Amino acid sequence: MRLTSKGRYAVTAMLDIAIHQHVGAVSLSDIASRQCISLSYLEQIFTRLRRAKLVKSVRGPGGGYLIGLPLEKISVQQIVNAMNEDLDARQCRGAEDCHQGTACLSHALWDDLSDMIAGFLEGINLAMLMEKRETVMTNKKEVRLGQIKRS
Repeated sequence: MRLTSKGRYAVTAMLDIAIHQHVGAVSLSDIASRQCISLSYLEQIFTRLRRAKLVKSVRGPGGGYLIGLPLEKISVQQIVNAMNEDLDARQCRGAEDCHQGTACLSHALWDDLSDMIAGFLEGINLAMLMEKRETVMTNKKEVRLGQIKRS
């Protein structure tokens, strides 16, 4: 079980598009420079995101990528799945043959953990992440304004 940089960067890139697509398609080079991610790495990520229909490409001048579905319909789990990330905590991957052909003593624990991780990531969508980001940005502005008033 390991969430790799590919999975984390895919979520970050999807959020970047969600934030910036109001002005049009978002180029990979813009995402790369804003998020400090290698352009060639992003190209690999976007091949998979496009295949999963999570993004759609726009060709030509001003081309780039747009989110492929409503933000509420794209879960973090879908993004992670598009990257072929393995977040299964079970050694046997659910086959229950982790110990000499039978389930190990702690199989139920790892089974529950895998279900919890999948459920957690499925329960979070891009719209929720955007809302959380806006709340954080608003709170930071309030702090700055509060600091200015005290000076």
